[in-house]
Amino acid sequence: MKRARILLAALFALLCVGDSAQARADVARTATATATTLSDEALMDAAEHQTFHYFWEFADSVSGLARERSNVTAEYGREVATIGGTGFGVMAIVVASERGWITRAQALERLDRMTAFLSHADRFHGVFPHWMYGATGRVRPFSAMDDGGDIVETAYLFEGLLTARQYFSANAAPEQRLRARIDSLWRDVDWTWHQREGQKSLWWNRSPAHEFAVNAQVAGWNEALITYVLAASSPTHAIDSTTYHHGWARDGAIRNGHAFEGIRLPLGPDGGGPMFFEHYSFMGLDPRGLKDRYADYGEQCVAHARIQQAYAVRNPLGFKGYGADCWGLTSSDQPGGYGRHAPGHDNGVVTPSAALASFPYTPKASMQALRHFHDDLGGKLWGPYGFADAFDETRGWVANSYLAIDQGPIIVMIENQRTGSIWRLFMSCPEIQAGLRKLGFESPALDAPVRRRQ
Repeated sequence: MKRARILLAALFALLCVGDSAQARADVARTATATATTLSDEALMDAAEHQTFHYFWEFADSVSGLARERSNVTAEYGREVATIGGTGFGVMAIVVASERGWITRAQALERLDRMTAFLSHADRFHGVFPHWMYGATGRVRPFSAMDDGGDIVETAYLFEGLLTARQYFSANAAPEQRLRARIDSLWRDVDWTWHQREGQKSLWWNRSPAHEFAVNAQVAGWNEALITYVLAASSPTHAIDSTTYHHGWARDGAIRNGHAFEGIRLPLGPDGGGPMFFEHYSFMGLDPRGLKDRYADYGEQCVAHARIQQAYAVRNPLGFKGYGADCWGLTSSDQPGGYGRHAPGHDNGVVTPSAALASFPYTPKASMQALRHFHDDLGGKLWGPYGFADAFDETRGWVANSYLAIDQGPIIVMIENQRTGSIWRLFMSCPEIQAGLRKLGFESPALDAPVRRRQ
């Protein structure tokens, strides 16, 4: 019966991927791999590789940018590209080049096309919007008042682009051209444009028509630490350290220090909040030994992931399936739309990305989850772009979607657990090292830079 379910899933996946011979071959291999027993290492490789297809084969055909999601919704179709998700996709392309799933030349060509497109796309003082149309580069408003720059999504984009700049470091002309274009885009971002006059903080959105009408301060603890790090690291439009301490850390109010599920949580909301808080910024930032006056960020990331697994084991609301091998709450699709999931805000929806992108923090617990999602639930969850976005066993629901912001962290964070390669590349940026020092961080990575390739 299990093999039959797997074959049916493979046939459904064939309908999803269309006429691409490569895609069909990949689906056939997926069905074979899922029906057999894989070693832990082979299973991690399969999870990364299959998920990578989202950013390679399903990318926008004109720009190469990452599409927001795989399914069509009432609000928009597949033509909407995501700036933050594209940054995650850039890091995934670097992983794919290193792993040999694509050639270095193929990766370079795709990134050349993407950055050339971004150079002519809508920007606001160098800041990109949350969404844009993948074929034209014009803004697709995220909401009525959010039709301009989104500084947090822009930060995720440059987390990826700076990683790629460090990776493509050879003297060959195509790699020099890519580095120069990334540097030009990076230097154009005016991070200070997202400060209100006289206020020591950054603001998430700024619209040419509505200014700061969205009124969203970028203040911690949440997923946006990378925004302040990049803003402090800018070679042209940097914020000062006071903006970080007052705006992001809220003069120390960012701290928590209480125990949840018997585990002390250094920062953030009670229970930790959605798991992506510890993923998006730390795809590039290496939390191991990263400290400032507020926290040890390695401890923060590990504590949050451990709390989530322990919460699933306790399962206070009695949802079906929850346990040591089925855990992970973060924002994702849910029956009827999209929602926030976390301890204290739990409706039975599990998101594979939450546990799988936590591999560097909880390798054993994340492997338990990967095994369960693949070996036990693979017939329902495993498809052409890896694991479905989310599922709810209590209601018997599985998402018919994949989202860039959930798929990207799976690839990058499993790779960081296996090799640390994305961490090393991003942390080798001289501007990032200077910015971290400026903000008062310490890290072993600041004393062990990676040499650029020649």
